Amino acid sequence: MNLLLKLGWRNIWRNKRRSIITISAVIFAVMLSIAMRGIQLGTYEVNIRHVVELFSGYIQIQAEGYQKNPSLQKSFPITDSLRALLAADSRIIAFAPRIVGDGLVSFRDNSQGTAILGIEPEQERRVSTLATRVVSGHFLNSGDAHEIVVGYKLLENLKAKLGDEVVVLSQGFDGSLGNLKFTIVGTIKTGTELLDRNAVFTTLDAAQELLVLYGRVSLLALRLADLTDIPDVQKPLNEALHSQKLVVLSWNEVMPDLEQSIKLDNVSGILMLGILVVVVGFGITNTVLMSVTERFREFGIVLSIGMQQQRLAMLVMIETLIIVLIGLLAGNILAYGINSYIAGHPIEFTGEYADIYAEYGWLPRIESTVRFSSFLNTTLSMLGISILAAVYPILRVVRLEPLKGIRHT
Repeated sequence: MNLLLKLGWRNIWRNKRRSIITISAVIFAVMLSIAMRGIQLGTYEVNIRHVVELFSGYIQIQAEGYQKNPSLQKSFPITDSLRALLAADSRIIAFAPRIVGDGLVSFRDNSQGTAILGIEPEQERRVSTLATRVVSGHFLNSGDAHEIVVGYKLLENLKAKLGDEVVVLSQGFDGSLGNLKFTIVGTIKTGTELLDRNAVFTTLDAAQELLVLYGRVSLLALRLADLTDIPDVQKPLNEALHSQKLVVLSWNEVMPDLEQSIKLDNVSGILMLGILVVVVGFGITNTVLMSVTERFREFGIVLSIGMQQQRLAMLVMIETLIIVLIGLLAGNILAYGINSYIAGHPIEFTGEYADIYAEYGWLPRIESTVRFSSFLNTTLSMLGISILAAVYPILRVVRLEPLKGIRHT
């Protein structure tokens, strides 16, 4: 084996230009693949975190069936046992109770359907970044029961302004129609069409009064220490709350559209990387095949003096692996440097690009990650395609007859 390794190392440098070009191609492909994958996963992660911290929460506690068919009848009380259960898990940073209802908001002659969102301002600040999205006026205060913050587009549609009083009409939990008068104290811009165009935010107490939901909430939004904690938190909570007919849903179950859009973009990214890996595989096949073909006469001579074809095939595989491993090592090192730099210095968009990203609720920046899986998967993929690329040249060697090899020109 040591002899084969020495021969393999020497053979790849017999044609330095061809070997350097092939190794450079592998280095470039590995570096580009890992860097692109790191940027893709890093950008997904930061935007998922941004979206879940904006309003939805990492996970939500709801009544069974609420996600498919939301209604006030599927509300529930926050019991002491539920509070104790949430407080006992150190991975749960905070939770925020919310009430969600439908209604009609009116100002003078203008009326529009609205989503009524009752929140507890102080707890909401610990769970979401909603308070930071206020673009005019101020966010809600716990003691101001009859103040509301509205989506900035809703304010425009109502032709109202800060300080105006509006009437919100809705059907309550008991089926009765109720209405309350509120003062607009702020507008909010989240980048989410539903919230910006239709939402009114008021305090939990005011929403409970309007919707006759005293002591009950529609859901609890939870903030966790990290996205990776979701499975470990979700499973035991589901088991503990099953008897109370409550379910625990992760962000992707609450927002399936967001998950689908990420999966679609992820597939397109993987497809591009796959094309890059296959192109490099063809390059390796060409290099190894040319190297083998040029040495048919040499191979014919060593076969005629007793060398086994299996050992000759192993020599060709060793040469291929040396080229690939050099490329993989250098490519991983360069990709780590690129991903580490972008992770520490995200690329920020400004101007029109920033406005476009913000309009759809995304962060206007590109980030990266040095997650081990992106390095491992790309490395294994490149190694696998390289081994496959060497199969045809090796078959040519295995089928080579000594006499034909000697006569080859």
